[in-house]
Amino acid sequence: MSQRPPAMFIADALGLDFLNSLATPVDTPVDWIDDGDGLLNWLEQAQLVPADALKRIRAEALPGELDKVADQARSLREWFRGFVRARKGRPLTAKSLAELEPLNRLLERDDSFKRIVPGAKGAEPLQLQTFRRWRTPEALLSPIGEALAQLVCTEDFSDVKACEGPACTLLFADHTRGRTRRWCIMAVCGNRAKQAAHRHRLKEQH
Repeated sequence: MSQRPPAMFIADALGLDFLNSLATPVDTPVDWIDDGDGLLNWLEQAQLVPADALKRIRAEALPGELDKVADQARSLREWFRGFVRARKGRPLTAKSLAELEPLNRLLERDDSFKRIVPGAKGAEPLQLQTFRRWRTPEALLSPIGEALAQLVCTEDFSDVKACEGPACTLLFADHTRGRTRRWCIMAVCGNRAKQAAHRHRLKEQH
């Protein structure tokens, strides 16, 4: 297993955070789902799968089975990255639906159900909650598909941006007032841009 830094959740939209599971945070590319173990760790950090389900799937998976699911997750990621990059910065239209057929096929495989459970403190006494049956490792793709579908159906793609850092590949949803966000993380790409501008000004003065 390769050593990975903690996954990055800076996009303000989980579907975009999934695309950012392949990124170059500080000069060196990192793929957080480059194998089955990486996929489980990313899903845990994203809080998309209950810890007990991840533990059971890890224990019961056949050799190579989780790596195969990670392959599928990477294929899904790169297909959806192409969809997002082609449409970011402008609203989606109904014409996009045909191109989302692979995502609909994934959603159709979801083995989820609803149950009535005790309500949270201060809320209604009973609540309807969605659960999933984690029958196979491939079920791990279902919550990812749901996050991508939520992005498509609830996010204004006019607000989806790519970081302006020259070498940065990160995407995010700009929810700032005035939609002025330019950087993935101000402390990284924003500061680099400031330093580059400062060096440029110094050079021009000499």
